Amino acid sequence: MKVKDNFLENSYLKHINEIFLSEEFPWYLHGVTDEKDDNKHFYHSFYEKNNFNSGFFEIIKPMVEIINPITLHRIKLNLLTKTNEIIKHDFHKDNSSKNLISSILYINSNNGYTEFEGGKKINSKANRLITFKSNISHRGTTCTDEKFRMVLNLVYVK
Repeated sequence: MKVKDNFLENSYLKHINEIFLSEEFPWYLHGVTDEKDDNKHFYHSFYEKNNFNSGFFEIIKPMVEIINPITLHRIKLNLLTKTNEIIKHDFHKDNSSKNLISSILYINSNNGYTEFEGGKKINSKANRLITFKSNISHRGTTCTDEKFRMVLNLVYVK
């Protein structure tokens, strides 16, 4: 697993954040993330299995070029609303393939985190990129100190 702080230039991160939070940017309700909470999970799918799902891909293209994947599998932006207590979601794998890599870019800082099986936690710090094999079990959480937790998840072949 790799952790890289200050992954993007601050001006670019600010630019994409402004777009993601604008009234023109489409968010879709995924619904309740699991049965133990009632917070909402919003998402925006940029790319899924050879399909550009979004007219907004150009916004994140410079970031994708930095990562320089051989092949994209999925790019999805997630926004989880604030909760009174941190809610840990179920462990999952982004993909069971040994050949795929996952990267998570934290868009905003908050007290949420990504936890890996075995207990390792990576705190949500704006402009931090974590990279790991897609078949490693992990889970996200909500946050209690900001209005939302926003992360960009990329799955690809490197």
